[in-house]
This record gives sequence, C-alpha cells and structure tokens, in this order.
Amino acid sequence: MSDLSGQIAIVTGAAKGIGFAIAKQLGQQGAHVYLFDIDTLNLENAKTLLDEGQISNEIVTINITKESEVQQAIHQIGQTHGKNDILVYNAGIIRDHLLFKMSTDDWNNVMEVHLKGAFLCSKYAQEWMVKNKYGRIINLSSVSALGSRGQANYATAKAGIQGFTKTLAIELGKFNITVNAIAPGFIVTDMTKSVAERIGVSFDELKQAKINDIPVKRAGTPEDIANAASFFASPASSFVS
Repeated sequence: MSDLSGQIAIVTGAAKGIGFAIAKQLGQQGAHVYLFDIDTLNLENAKTLLDEGQISNEIVTINITKESEVQQAIHQIGQTHGKNDILVYNAGIIRDHLLFKMSTDDWNNVMEVHLKGAFLCSKYAQEWMVKNKYGRIINLSSVSALGSRGQANYATAKAGIQGFTKTLAIELGKFNITVNAIAPGFIVTDMTKSVAERIGVSFDELKQAKINDIPVKRAGTPEDIANAASFFASPASSFVS
C-alpha cells in the first residue's frame, strides 16, 4: 500500500458504496480526503465513520452538474492547500429503461451526472495539477460501456467516460498527470440492488446469475474497486495512463 501522506484527494459520489470505499482507502494511506456528494445525510454518516477511523476528511455537499458549485469547491480546496493531487470521479446515477420507454429526462440526467460532472471536476482540478506538475485523475466507467440491455443512457455515458479519460491522458501527460478509468463488473452496492428491484427478481438471484459469468466466481465489493483506485492514485502508477 503506497504512502499518500500529505496528498489532497477529492472523491465524488463518496457518501456510500464504491465512492466511500475509495475515500476510506485513500485516507487510510494518509491522504486528506474531500468527499463530494449531493446526499447530505449519507455524507454526514460517511464522515462519522471516517472520523471514527481517524481518517483526515472533509465533506462537501455539492451538485457536480452545476459549474459554479464545482468551480468554487475545487478552487477553495486549492486555495487552502495550494494543490489538489488526486481526483476520483465516481458520481453516477442510473435511469434504466428499454429504449422505447426511456424518456428524454432519463437520458439527459444520466449524461449530466456522468459526463458533464466528470468534465467540470476534471477541468477545475487539472488547473492545480498543472500548476504543481503532478496529478492523478481516476474515472469510474463500467463494463456496461460495451452495451447493456435497458441501459442505453448509462452505457453511452460510460463509453463517453472512457473516451474522455483517454483524451485527458494524452493532453495532460506532459504535466506529470496520469488519467485512468476503472470499469467495474458486478459490484454489490445499493445501485445494483436497485437493478434487481427494477427487473423484479431478488438480489440473490441477480447476484448468482452475474457470478456465473465471472471467472473468479464471486461478486465484487466496493473494496475491490478501492484497491484498484489506490494503485492508480499512487506514485507507483506513474507510467500507467
């Protein structure tokens, strides 16, 4: 486990699930972690848990689709610390429907959170990274980027995240900033539990069906993704972008 002491990390969608696990992992490695989320109640619960673990953290209630909020929050962090070392863009929502049932709002809301939010956070975080000639940007994609029934909006957004990630890697590499995406498969979270409810099966049934297609024959956990993010956030990943 790499030492991230003295580093400043921002994790979006960090109130629970994968985002919280990543924030916790980076904090355990010594980073001072800012948890961004729109869910104030779960943010406060997350802070309590991190405080109990003596993990240095601050919470920020934010709508990451609002440019003024993102700019102000990231600028304040930069002004306070003189830098911003790590950005993990994990915020996401699902509005699953087959195409003929999918509303324009279902499409737009998913695009706003996944793509506009990633653009805004990266745009303002990279200013401090470029200034300090160091940075790590980690975006959460999904295996659904290759196509997933009932998820035309989500799959398109996650494919967009991958193109966005590759482009930022090309543009920012000369400033010693690496940009990578993690594309999880089936992870046990509240989001995947909601999928089971939507399609009318028990979560255990859904999980077992997914496990049958997973080579290691188990479902993933948020901590599995946090371990990957930990590597991409570390100095050890300097040639991976």
